[in-house]
Amino acid sequence: MLLNLRFHPGASNKYHMEANTQILIVMVCYLVFLVAWGIYQGRKVKTAEDYAIAGRKLPGWAAALSERATGESSWALLGLPGLAYATGIAGIWTAIGCVAGIVTAWAAIAWRLRDEADNYGVTSFTGYLAKRHGEVGRWIRVIASLTIVFFFFFYVGAQFLGGGKTLNALFHIKPAHGMLITALIILPYTVYGGFRSVIYTDVIQALVMIFALVAGPIIGILYIAKTPDLFASSIPEALRLAGPSFTSLTGVATGFSAGVLIMSGLSWFFGYLGGQPQLTMRFMAIRDPQQAKKGRNIGILWTVVAYVGALALGWIGIAIFGPGTLADQEQVMPSVMLQIFPPALAALLIAGAIAAMVSTADSLLILSANELTDNLLSDKGESKTGRSKLMRSRLVTALLAVIALIAAWFSPSNLIFTLVAYVWAGVGAPFSVVILLTLFWKRFHGRAAIVTILTGVLITILWVITGFEKHAALVVSFLASALVAVLSTLLIPKKN
Repeated sequence: MLLNLRFHPGASNKYHMEANTQILIVMVCYLVFLVAWGIYQGRKVKTAEDYAIAGRKLPGWAAALSERATGESSWALLGLPGLAYATGIAGIWTAIGCVAGIVTAWAAIAWRLRDEADNYGVTSFTGYLAKRHGEVGRWIRVIASLTIVFFFFFYVGAQFLGGGKTLNALFHIKPAHGMLITALIILPYTVYGGFRSVIYTDVIQALVMIFALVAGPIIGILYIAKTPDLFASSIPEALRLAGPSFTSLTGVATGFSAGVLIMSGLSWFFGYLGGQPQLTMRFMAIRDPQQAKKGRNIGILWTVVAYVGALALGWIGIAIFGPGTLADQEQVMPSVMLQIFPPALAALLIAGAIAAMVSTADSLLILSANELTDNLLSDKGESKTGRSKLMRSRLVTALLAVIALIAAWFSPSNLIFTLVAYVWAGVGAPFSVVILLTLFWKRFHGRAAIVTILTGVLITILWVITGFEKHAALVVSFLASALVAVLSTLLIPKKN
């Protein structure tokens, strides 16, 4: 995701320079604090289980805030406000799909996965599936781990690319140098402290994000009501003046096209149903059932407030700047913040948005390293708490980061970003089906799980090759995986 700040035409060059300087200073201080905080938390990591899943002792509030920061990243602060700015109220369908999926995950899935992880004593996503379907556990470990590592390897590379491009757009740093800076930000605490450090740096990100998404809309509404010579003085007036498409739930689409628009937005629901391992691991790491309830309440409340705030920021952007006046719709959040807040405070909120995107790589990196260490490189006779396994986990994490950085450096960026666009289809859809049926259908078995995973991967690969619309891949992969899962459960006998 690229951020290229351009200020309102009336802003002076002096203000522009002052704001950029303050953003740079605040961002450097913010990132230094994050790295130091992550390393401090890493001091409490003593075993491989601590490194992989924080010893399954996370308080509910930490798990919830970390899961939300990881699940949203720059989407809640840049992507969704940009969608609202560009489409008006039609963007609400995507928000509804996301919120419905997140609420379902916390209400119906999170506590079950916490209990399952505790019962089976597992430290990885695929480790749980392998023990749950023990009759073919070895094959599930290999196939599921390779699938996750393959897709997430490119996902990590894309975060390095995105960080490089963002720093280039903001501060004119060469993209290659920006990629190195991005890697240097996340590597110290991720390699040293593993999952625990990632969790508690995410907590800081989530707090900054929710502050921006609450304070921004409140101050923004007051600002447009009291400031003359803007495009509009309220959100309803801004939407009305922007044109009929901005006040329609389907924009300019009608008939079949309107249905496709609605379903495309609602389809994000399927991506949150337990199939994103980097999110599911937060559920599995919660300390006890009571903490799981606290996590559920905080996760749901955070989500509802954040999505309402993100939509409002986009609509406030219409009122301040008018529709279509920003060169990039995803500039709307930082542009609004710089318009309504003093530069230093705006800089903190913008730095939080950028850092949230940059640090997404830490969750993906530790998840991939954990899958490799726990399922593909583990020694059956080795203790989970052994110091040698902890050291190997750190070495694998560092090695994966270096390889992903090299791949991002030399690979065409459009190739990596194309593959990332299909991660939710290749990983989220089939694994969501597997998790749901594992938890809620007793007849579902390991052979059917393997066939389901392979189906999702195959459909995603075919989708990439044919170049069909990427958002449709999620729905098609989920529905096809679900159909194959049911048929294979009924037709293929369970291995004794």
